[in-house]
Amino acid sequence: MKLIKTEDAVGHVLCHDMTQIIKGVTKDAIFRKGHIVTEEDIPVLLSIGKDHLYIWEKEEGMLHENEGAEILCSICKGENIKRSDVKEGKIDLYAECDGLFKVNLEVLNKINALEEMMIATRHGNFPVKQGDKLAGTRIIPLVIEEEKMQAARDLAGDGKVLEVKPFLHKKAGIVTTGNEVYYGRIKDEFTPVIVDKLGEYDAEILEHVTVNDDPGKITEAILNLIKAGADLILCTGGMSVDPDDKTPLAIKNTGARIVTYGAPVLPGAMFLLSYYKENIPVVGLPGCVMYSKRTIFDLMLPRIMAGEIITREEISKLGHGGLCLSCKVCTYPNCGFGKGM
Repeated sequence: MKLIKTEDAVGHVLCHDMTQIIKGVTKDAIFRKGHIVTEEDIPVLLSIGKDHLYIWEKEEGMLHENEGAEILCSICKGENIKRSDVKEGKIDLYAECDGLFKVNLEVLNKINALEEMMIATRHGNFPVKQGDKLAGTRIIPLVIEEEKMQAARDLAGDGKVLEVKPFLHKKAGIVTTGNEVYYGRIKDEFTPVIVDKLGEYDAEILEHVTVNDDPGKITEAILNLIKAGADLILCTGGMSVDPDDKTPLAIKNTGARIVTYGAPVLPGAMFLLSYYKENIPVVGLPGCVMYSKRTIFDLMLPRIMAGEIITREEISKLGHGGLCLSCKVCTYPNCGFGKGM
């Protein structure tokens, strides 16, 4: 770039957008990168405070902000993500479909540590709707070293920093346990809550069965549902440490691999996650899911519906941010619940 007086810029090519800001009216470029300055442009440029201009002088090894932004976008933009046009070194990214937003946090942090470029995202592992804004990217200076952009490319490798995983069409089987429900002593208030939450996703309720506290009956019900075609099993009731609560034992007896019985999340400490034959989630839901607006189930369900295999290590990291404050007016997911760094 070369800095010259605006009055001397006639015939020269602008190396970046010129933005006009009128409070409450507009904030947009009145001249774009590449515009050739005319005599008539001079008073307009002076009116927006441009007494001097940078004109573009191509230098080996340096990239214009918009060129750098295109590279940064290509690093970030994974599956099911669309982009905006480039403007002043900025490109925004949006969801092309409903799904689970994924962020490669390790690579994101390393790229942002390079300086002179930035990627700001919403939190990963949360559901997004088609058209939702996912991230904003920007090159900070007007020009940036090509070598620095290559370093960002090298950090990303063959992968992408961001992607949206579409939700799968799952067939859910619900197993309601407990003598009190089975024998009609109380009304089943749990199942309607589960049905409502599954209704937020592309899920089908294959079958709902109610059994007593006999662990053998619970195990049999789970296996029968899987045999009938269920690829997601949700068990309600019997998840505490009381002697009559046998659901965790019954799930284990199916042969499912237990990932965790317990999670550092409130509400939801007695949550159980397991996988039958490695890819069919069999979930034990604690009673809090029935009466608390948001719980561990809300953090896990989007990932389950996207077909992810969740690890014990990932669940153990939920403690930071794992306390729901049960606000009088719930703004989830626009709050801190489940968003530990």
